[in-house]
Amino acid sequence: MIIRNANIITCDNEKRILSDASLVIGVDGKITSIYEKNSKDLENTGNEEVIDAHKQFLMPASICAHTHFYGAFSRGMYIPGEAPDAFPAILEKLWWKLDKSLDNKANYYSALVCIIDAIKHGTTTLIDHHASPNSINGSLDVLARAVEESGVRASLCYEVTDRDGNAKAKQGLDENLRFINELANHPSEHLSALFGLHASLTLSEETLEKARAMCPPETGFHIHTAEHVVDEYDSLRKSGKRVIDRLDSFGILGEKTLVAHGVHIDAKEIGLLSKAGTWLSHQPRSNMNNAVGLPQVESMLNAGVRVCLGNDGFSNSMWQEWNAAYLAHKLINNDPRRMPADLIYQMAIVNNRELVKKLFGGLETGIIKPGAKADLILVDYKPFTDLNSNNLPWHIVFGFRESMVTTTIVNGKILMKDRVLTTLDEEAITKEAKAISSRVWKTYHASV
Repeated sequence: MIIRNANIITCDNEKRILSDASLVIGVDGKITSIYEKNSKDLENTGNEEVIDAHKQFLMPASICAHTHFYGAFSRGMYIPGEAPDAFPAILEKLWWKLDKSLDNKANYYSALVCIIDAIKHGTTTLIDHHASPNSINGSLDVLARAVEESGVRASLCYEVTDRDGNAKAKQGLDENLRFINELANHPSEHLSALFGLHASLTLSEETLEKARAMCPPETGFHIHTAEHVVDEYDSLRKSGKRVIDRLDSFGILGEKTLVAHGVHIDAKEIGLLSKAGTWLSHQPRSNMNNAVGLPQVESMLNAGVRVCLGNDGFSNSMWQEWNAAYLAHKLINNDPRRMPADLIYQMAIVNNRELVKKLFGGLETGIIKPGAKADLILVDYKPFTDLNSNNLPWHIVFGFRESMVTTTIVNGKILMKDRVLTTLDEEAITKEAKAISSRVWKTYHASV
């Protein structure tokens, strides 16, 4: 493939922006060369697909460091009775009943509608955390099928929890190990696996021990940590240790482990994450929605924690997450100097791509350079002020919108061209998902 007449945002260390440039993609889905000023040396042999960008911005597609496909059918769902007054009640009334309402067909279509949303909004790699307690066995294969049919990339895991009893905890443990082994035997550039755990507050000492023993040494964990203060108090009651300290004592932390949220972790816990090289994903929209507070992201970054940006199941427009992070930390700290856009760039671009590189066996994406995978988007953005390497993060926060994404490419394959999906039938999927969601809602309401 050749993409001509583009303004290329490389997202490399210099944040270079190349005007009137062209890019060549090889048959292996990697970027082979970049030509500045549409070099005359770039000739079309006739075998390449040629895209005229018409001066649109060509940039790396977005990455989401933490999401939940299974939560898709909560959109617009009526929750009976009094509104939940705090996060534990939200778990009890909504999520722990909704996930029990899912079967494999619901899992498949909830993944598909989330992936459609991602492709349309320029997000092509997603780190998912799955739960379906009444449909555990084989559930990760179902999600994997949706991922591979669509052409995006995803890291998958099943959240192990003790809240539904020993038998289902064992099924969750077994499902993680089965899927990890499946990918080891049949690797895919579009898939990777983590060992999923729900959160410290729903995990016993015995289950944590089993998870550590079962998880292969080359695989990390994916777990929620201290999203609400109740997680910390529960951990202190169970073990005399705070959440991160407790997980560290079981060998859960490490360079391939991803913890989500970390809203209520303290200075010692930040130090433990930094020392272990553990990744942490920040989800500001979710934190605001659940009224749990915001983590000390700037302190974490300053301490060397590799903080990434996820969405926790909100829409897969990651630029909305940028915007929320930029505003929320200023408001909660009463300080307009907090969370400048270049720190969000560090999380969403640099750290997210390094996380993907770690989880996908060295795969390079999230950057435009020769040798990197061609996971790209075209953005119809027409800045009326100067856009350069110094102010790019602020343009993304204040100017870029998901509606501007016109074309999405993964591994050199077009998934959406001129806002038309090419690998998925959005109308048919939406129609089927709507019928399934009605059934899921009925099952949910029968349980509350």
